[in-house]
Order: sequence, then structure tokens, then C-alpha cells
Amino acid sequence: MRGAAAALAGLVSGYAALALAEPVAAVIRPEAGPVTVVGGAAVDRTPAAVKDWAIRTFGADDKLVLQLGILAVAALLAMALGLFALRGRRTAAAGVFLFGLVGAVAALNRPDSGGFADALPSLTAGLAGAAALYVLTGPLVSFRPQGGPDAGETGADTGTGTGTAAGWSRRRFLLLTGAAAAFGTGAGAVGRALASARSGDAIASRAAVVLPSPVSPAPDLPPGAALRVPGVSPFITPNKDFYRVDTALVVPRVPADTWRLRIHGKGVRRELNLSFEELLARPLVERDITLTCVSNEVGGPYAGNARWLGARLADLLAEAGVRPPSQGGPADQLVARSVDGMTLGTPVEDVMDGRDALLAVGMNGEPLPPAHGFPVRMVVPGLYGYVSACKWIEDIELTTFDAYDPYWVKRAWAPRAPVKTQARIDTPKPFARPAAGRVTVAGVAWAQHRGIDRVELRIDDGPWQEADLATEDTRDTWRQWSYAWQATAGTHTLTVRATDRTGETQTERRAPTMPDGASGRHSVVVMAG
Repeated sequence: MRGAAAALAGLVSGYAALALAEPVAAVIRPEAGPVTVVGGAAVDRTPAAVKDWAIRTFGADDKLVLQLGILAVAALLAMALGLFALRGRRTAAAGVFLFGLVGAVAALNRPDSGGFADALPSLTAGLAGAAALYVLTGPLVSFRPQGGPDAGETGADTGTGTGTAAGWSRRRFLLLTGAAAAFGTGAGAVGRALASARSGDAIASRAAVVLPSPVSPAPDLPPGAALRVPGVSPFITPNKDFYRVDTALVVPRVPADTWRLRIHGKGVRRELNLSFEELLARPLVERDITLTCVSNEVGGPYAGNARWLGARLADLLAEAGVRPPSQGGPADQLVARSVDGMTLGTPVEDVMDGRDALLAVGMNGEPLPPAHGFPVRMVVPGLYGYVSACKWIEDIELTTFDAYDPYWVKRAWAPRAPVKTQARIDTPKPFARPAAGRVTVAGVAWAQHRGIDRVELRIDDGPWQEADLATEDTRDTWRQWSYAWQATAGTHTLTVRATDRTGETQTERRAPTMPDGASGRHSVVVMAG
């Protein structure tokens, strides 16, 4: 019984400590919370293959799973320290404070660290947890059951709960533990209220944004570009359904009126510093562009098509005096930095070769959602997101690939990553049981900035047969396709491949997502009956 009480004391101490850290982090900045900084450190130090597995397995819930895992480990450690306090309260309390120090060190070493202030939430949690554990386990180590002082020294417990005045009573332990839990609950509520008020500024800022009309609107979607086939991905992906893959455990909330962008570095003759209003005042263009994540497996869901509004990045770079390498410019890499410290490296030549590389402010007719980069993000067609799609961008530095390795390149991903030609079967789903007879097989194919020329389907080991392509919008968007299959009863394997406008057909060679994107052909097995 005494051991269970000690474990409970440890658990409540840890809960109160983390809860007290919430209002402190809310005042400083939410990204400085202990769970967030430790989680960020874990993400930074996790092998790339493991991170890729987590994205494939948990999708958009990967961050939630990580945070729950951290809390579970913290709970087990807190209970273990509670048990250890029966032998040494001071040592156990010091152990709790040590974990606070670990969080403080993690906070100071984050790429977006704000200095010592970021360490305060973790230090507060460590001190509060240490004090709580020391106080809550006091009744347990000084408790003397009936039977004499010797029984108390050995930790014997008669189980009757009839402590004497030689120590604190079980009732007092429960009162102290309840008070600590109530204090933690109250502190957590205050922290969440403060964080909500703080994020409210960014939410109100976004609500106040009026996007200007583009000087170059996106062309109307041509007839036949969007197929009316049940089960196929819609041509424009709604914002709520657009995939999200990043390392931010807390979505940055950046008020538009405080946002600024700096463009500087090698080959920049005139440094630029832009506010959000100044960016909106520039000529904006609107384009349909498909984005793809490098973590997308063959046939995976991490691709989406949206209508983006933004300023041409090439125009901004030219205004700063930047020339691409093909014109003698000294910088071949553009390093974009996010407010959360993320760095992405993009080939300067690709950004300035005429494609619609944008500093986007709008997505599908509204300001960028916070999870997709509000107030400003990069969008570059034809490149995987980890080398082009910097969200919450605040800095652009011109440099070289030899001089600097961005975040993902340091973790063994390729420095240059053009999107690979891919086709995906959306319907029928794997292991579907369509009726024998006419079955519509349909999906999407993409080869951004090259365009899709042909999609072919193979039934089992039969010949490749050309599918019907939807009308192309632009070469920077995916293309829907369909095929009328006369299904016979039995189990069949459907395989799809695409050919891009350069004449390159999607390879059948299977390759993992690392280091520069998955390859292979998507197939599904169905049972027609």
C-alpha cells in the first residue's frame, strides 16, 4: 500500500510540475513548454528512417503520438522516483529537478531558441516537481504504523491505515495529494487560457486579412479537368483535407502585423526587409499548383492540389540583385528559415527559371490556414516540399550547397529533390469487392513542372492499356485519369504507370522515400464477384 501511495505521489508531482509550466510557457511562448522542447529535441535526434516510418504509420497524428509517448514516459519516471523517495526523498527530488534541467537544455538548443527565457518553463517544472515530491512523500517516509518505531524504519505497513502521532496520517497524505492535483489542474487551466489569448491575436490577425485581387488570376479550370468519378481525389484539395507534414509540435501563431521577411546573403546587392502589408501591395499572381511530400510512399496520400495566391519569388530576388548561377550569380542555394527554426534549401536556378515559385499568402481563396504557414509560406512547383515549401517563413539567405546543409540534408536526405513521376489508383480501394462487369478504375497522376502525357493500366500480367486522361489544367498540377474495366470474377491485381511530357515513364524499380523520394508503380488487389 505504501508503495502504491509513493507511486501516486510521484505521478501527481509530475502532473503538477508540467501543469505549472503551462502558464509560464504561455507568457514566454507556447513553443517553450517542456513537452514541446523535449519532443522537438527527440524529433531532431531521431533517425530519418524512423521519422519517415512515423509519418507513414501515423500520418498527421504523428506529433500527437510523440507527445503522448513523452507524457507516458514522464509518468513512468515520475512514479519510479516516487517509489525511490521511500529510500531517499532528497535524491528523488533532485532526480525530478534533473529532468527539468534536461528540458531547459533542450529549450536552449532548439533552432528557434529565444535564449534563457525559453528554459524557464522547464526549470519551473523541475523546481515545482521536486518540491511537490519531497512534500508529498513526507507522510510516507515518516509514517509509523502501530507496532513501534522499528516497523516504521523498515517500511512495514499493517495495511490498517491507523498511523500514530509519530508521523503524518494517511488522511493528510491524501489531502496533500489532492491539493497538489487541484493546483496542477488550476495552473493548467490558466496556462491554456493564456495560450488561447495569445494565439487569439494571430487568429484575429488572420481574420482581418483581406486578400487583394491578383494581377494575374489563375485561368478558369478547363472543361473536363475535373472528373465526376466517385472515389477519385477532387481536383482541388480542400484546405481541411490538405496533407500536413512538418516538425512543429506546436503550430506557430504569427500575427500578420508583426511578420517580416529578410532577403540577404551571397550575391544580394540590396537587402530587402518586407512587412506583410508591403508583400500584399506587390503584384500578386494566382496559380493552381500540386504539392507532394518526399515522405509519400508510392500510392500514398501526401499529395494535394490547391489554388495559391502570392508574390513571385523570382521578382523579389531580382529586385535584391540576385542572379541565377546560369547568369553568373554566385549563390546556387536559397536557404529559407521558418519562425520555428526549420531550414529548407532550394536551388536558386529552379526558383528563377520561369516557374511559378511563390511567396504564398492565400490558399484556395482564403488567407493561409495556420497549419499551412500563415501568414506567408513558399510554394515551388516541381520540387518536394522539404526543399521548397517553407511554412511560416521569415528569412531567405542566398548561399551555396557547398557552404550550408539545411535541416533535412543534415539528416541524410538529398540536397536536390525534383518530384518523381507518379500515378495513383484512388478507386477501387485495395481489397475492394466490386461486382463483375464494368468497373471504373480512376486516380491521379503528377509530374509537376513537366506534366503528364499518358497513364496506362495493367490488369494482372496483361498488356498495358491506355487510360483516359482528364483535360490538363497546367503542367504544375496533377491530372485525373480513368479506365473502364470489364472485370471478370476472381482476384485481380491492377497496376498503373504514368509517362511525363519529357517521355520518361514511371519506373517499376521500387525505392524507399529516402533519400530523394519513393519510386515504383502503384497497384491494388481487388476481388471481383
